[in-house]
Amino acid sequence: MPSDVRAELIEGIVYMPSPARFPHPKAQENAVAWIWTYRQSTPGTESGDNATVILGKNCEPQPDVLLMISPDNGGSATVNQNGYVEGPPELIVEIASSTEAYDLHSKKRDYEKHGVQEYVVIALRQKKAYWFSREGEKYVDLPAGEDGIYRSHAFPGLWLDPQAVLEDNGSRLMKVLQQGLASDEHAEFVQRLAATKQP
Repeated sequence: MPSDVRAELIEGIVYMPSPARFPHPKAQENAVAWIWTYRQSTPGTESGDNATVILGKNCEPQPDVLLMISPDNGGSATVNQNGYVEGPPELIVEIASSTEAYDLHSKKRDYEKHGVQEYVVIALRQKKAYWFSREGEKYVDLPAGEDGIYRSHAFPGLWLDPQAVLEDNGSRLMKVLQQGLASDEHAEFVQRLAATKQP
């Protein structure tokens, strides 16, 4: 039921989003910049913020940020004729403050059920980042490296310093991302995407 009403259907229940108070907008801005920068360096990917995603019947969330492999490159989501994302994006990011209970429970279960490969929650009140990755049909915690950096499995080279987001340290956030973008794994991923490009 995509509409102009800014509500989310999670497990058949309509949730109206909470008013966005600082530091939520700053953290979301950083997350959007982080994902956008990765997309710009990774042909064959698509991203967006606050895009309605049709995952299934009565399941049409509007995540803070998403990153997906382009349908032309074999991604699991498509963009339908009405401009809505249909199917699970490979990665979703939610900024959680007053919505932590939804983001870490109901939404997590929904994203897990419908096949979102990786799910990141920046929990502002807890001052903690969660990164969940699918193994089989279930999410498991993706551990950070010994250096405290998260490294995506779905998107090689997408590196995250969680403290940089939590502390609004944009320069540190981008420095770590640039290190990921300069890695061999990212170069190999770009080559793989180019090889899967549909004519």
